[in-house]
Amino acid sequence: MAGTVSVNAVIDEAQFGKTHWLIVMLTGTLLIVDGYDVFVYGAILPALMDDWGLTPTQAGTLASWALFGMMFGAMIFGPLGDRIGRKKCILICFALFSVASFVNGFAQTPWQFGVLRFVAGLGCGGLMPNAVALTREYAPVRMRSTLVALMFSGYAVGGILAAGIGIWMLPAFGWQSMFFAAIVPLLLLPLIAWKLPESPGMLIRRGQQDKARKVISALAPQHGDLENATLTYEEPKAENASVAALFRDQRTTGTLALWTSFFCCLLMVYALGSWLPQLMRSAGYSLGSSLSFLIALNLGGMIGAIAGGSMADRFGLPKVVIGYFLLGSLCIILLGFNSTMPILYALIFIAGAGTIGTQILLYASVAEFYSLSVRSTGLGWASGIGRIGAIVGPMLGGVLLAAQLPMTWNFVVFAIPGAISVLATMIFSLNLRKRRERNAVLQAV
Repeated sequence: MAGTVSVNAVIDEAQFGKTHWLIVMLTGTLLIVDGYDVFVYGAILPALMDDWGLTPTQAGTLASWALFGMMFGAMIFGPLGDRIGRKKCILICFALFSVASFVNGFAQTPWQFGVLRFVAGLGCGGLMPNAVALTREYAPVRMRSTLVALMFSGYAVGGILAAGIGIWMLPAFGWQSMFFAAIVPLLLLPLIAWKLPESPGMLIRRGQQDKARKVISALAPQHGDLENATLTYEEPKAENASVAALFRDQRTTGTLALWTSFFCCLLMVYALGSWLPQLMRSAGYSLGSSLSFLIALNLGGMIGAIAGGSMADRFGLPKVVIGYFLLGSLCIILLGFNSTMPILYALIFIAGAGTIGTQILLYASVAEFYSLSVRSTGLGWASGIGRIGAIVGPMLGGVLLAAQLPMTWNFVVFAIPGAISVLATMIFSLNLRKRRERNAVLQAV
C-alpha cells in the first residue's frame, strides 16, 4: 500500500516485542561493560593504594583522569552522534574503552595508568548519550521511561560485577587482572554491529527508506502496509546539532537546571563509588566486606532505576527524581552513624537508588526534554557537565579523608549536592510544564 506513514505513530502504537527486547538487551549489555569500567577503580582503589603507596589525595586525583575523559567523550561524541548516527558512535566508543581498559592492566606507573584511564573515559562518556538516545527513539511513549531505565540499569549491573569479581580476583591475581577481564566484552563487537539498528529518525533523515522500513516492520509486524509506503519522522522543529540549540525555544532555564542536577548527582555517584570501599575499610571492615557494600550500592541503583522508570511513566519523571534525591541524601547522611549490619546494607541500597538510580532517570529526563536533531547533543553536554561533578567527587573524597574528619561529616558533605539537586529539578519541572503548555497552544493554532 502506497502513502505516507508516520514512524512516530507506528512506534507509539507498537506492542512490546522481540525488537524492543533486542535493542534493550544490546544497549543494556553495552552499559554493563561501561559500568564495569567506571566502578572498577573504586573496587581496586584499596589494593592500588597499597601497591603504589598512594595518599588519599593522590588516589582521588588519579581517579579524575578517567572522569576528564568521560567529560570530553560526552561532549565530543554526543553531538557527533547527531551528525554521523548513534550506532557508529556507539561502536567507536565501545571499542575505544574496551581496548584502553585491557591495556590499562599493563600500566607500570600512575602516569601511564592515568593516561589510559583518560582514553577509556573518552569511550565511556561518548557511549552513554548515544545509547540512551537510540533506546528512547524505539520506545513507545507509554513505557519510554521504563525502557530507558531498564537499559541503563546495565550500568549498575556493571558496578555489581566490578565489586563481585574484585572479591574473587583481587586477592588471587591482583588489581591488574580486573582490567585484563575487559578484553572479553570486546568479542561482542561484531554481534552489536550486526544486530543493533540505527535510529529510525536518522535513517529517514538520510533517505534510507528501505532500511527504515525493514526495522520498523520488525518492530511493529502488525503494520503490513509499509512495503511501498514513504516513512516520515516527525519532530517539533529541525535544528542544527549545536550547543547553542540547547538554549533556544525557551530551553535555557531547563538546560541549566538539568546541568546542575547532573553535576550534583554525578558528584555523589562517583564520590561514593570511588571511596565507599576505602571509607568502610578505614572504619574497620575487611576488603571483602567493603566491596560487598559497593555491590549493595549498585544493586540499589539497578532496582531503583527500574522501579523509578515504571513510576515515572505513571507520575512523571520530575516527581520521581525529586523523591529519589531526597531519599538518597537522607540515607547518605545516616551512613555516617553507627548502625547494625542489616540497617547499614539497607541504607547503602537506598543511597544507591537515590544516586545511581537517579542518574539513570536524569538521562531519561534529558532524552524527553530535547527533540531528535539535538537529543544526543543535549545528552552529551548534560553528561559532560555532570562529569565535572564526577571529577570533583573523588577528589573531594580524597581531601576529606586526608583531613581525617569524623566519619559522619564525610557523608554529610557527600549528601549536600542532593539537596541542591532537589531545587534544580523543581525549576526544570516548571520549565518543562511551561514549554509543553506553549507547544500545545501552538499546535492548537
